[in-house]
Amino acid sequence: MVANAKTKESYKKIKSILVSQPEPSRSPYFELEEKFKVKIDWRPFIHVEEVTEKEFRKTRIRPDEFNCVIFTSLNSIEHFFRMCDEMRIKMSMETRYFCLTEAIANYLQKFILYRKRKVFYGQRFIQDLSNSLMKYKDGHKFILPCSNLGSLPVVKYLKENNFDFQEAMMYRTVSSDLSDLSDITYDVLVFFSPLGIASLYENFPDFQQNETRIAVFGKSTEKAVLDKGLTINIKAPTKECPSMTMALRDYLYKSNK
Repeated sequence: MVANAKTKESYKKIKSILVSQPEPSRSPYFELEEKFKVKIDWRPFIHVEEVTEKEFRKTRIRPDEFNCVIFTSLNSIEHFFRMCDEMRIKMSMETRYFCLTEAIANYLQKFILYRKRKVFYGQRFIQDLSNSLMKYKDGHKFILPCSNLGSLPVVKYLKENNFDFQEAMMYRTVSSDLSDLSDITYDVLVFFSPLGIASLYENFPDFQQNETRIAVFGKSTEKAVLDKGLTINIKAPTKECPSMTMALRDYLYKSNK
């Protein structure tokens, strides 16, 4: 990838932005395109690949031997029930499901007969579920469907509280092939996770920022960018700009005035 030597913020006019996510059907980014006359492209820098049933069977883990399941994402739900189907396993009606957020819990309705007394959810962190989890700690086995990256905060919590649990890798998060972008220039690159930065350097080991502005969302993404010696020009969430689109809008008001 061609990048546009790092300089003090000059708010040079922006003409193009690359967002490292799939293109949504509706998005406030489209309003930015119209208002500031910029071109916004979408390209996921990472993607999910399934672990095959044959691979998973080698772990000797059977989901139906667990009476509690912890879901950390929509992907974890999809691949858990995919694996159950492929293994011809049906989860008991008495299974308890613990979800990090309400959105994840609601997604469960696609796969189970949703009963509130069987489904528990938090606001964002595993600690939000402490009261519910502790009720079922004794005499219950927990399974944690996850990717190759695992779920470190959840595992840490379960270990510290001596839960009987098993991680089960059912899918992988891997870098996408971005070789077709090698000769394309963007004024802004937008990242939402450290994995996006890892993918950038996996595809373009000699990447240099030059005049390209970098936008980051979240502390972990910010750290990944700084660890690579890059300059962050646009950051969210902040008190003034809780979303990435707001942060981009604020910057564009200065760069494209």
